[in-house]
Amino acid sequence: MKREIQVTDSIVDSIIDKFVERATFGKQKYNTDLDRSDLSLEDWLEHSIQEKLDDILYMQKSLQTLRETKSL
Repeated sequence: MKREIQVTDSIVDSIIDKFVERATFGKQKYNTDLDRSDLSLEDWLEHSIQEKLDDILYMQKSLQTLRETKSL
């Protein structure tokens, strides 16, 4: 399917590009996409929780690095 995406602003456009890149990467790495039907709602929620936990770790590391840099 081909679709046209209206140009908005640099921030929104960059996020749309990232979604497309991420979907392409996931399809290549896992040979599946979000249209898959082999996961239950509980599975999807568990995946989401795991992703958020990872994100919290990344944010904490970034915050610590920023604070260390500011205190130098």
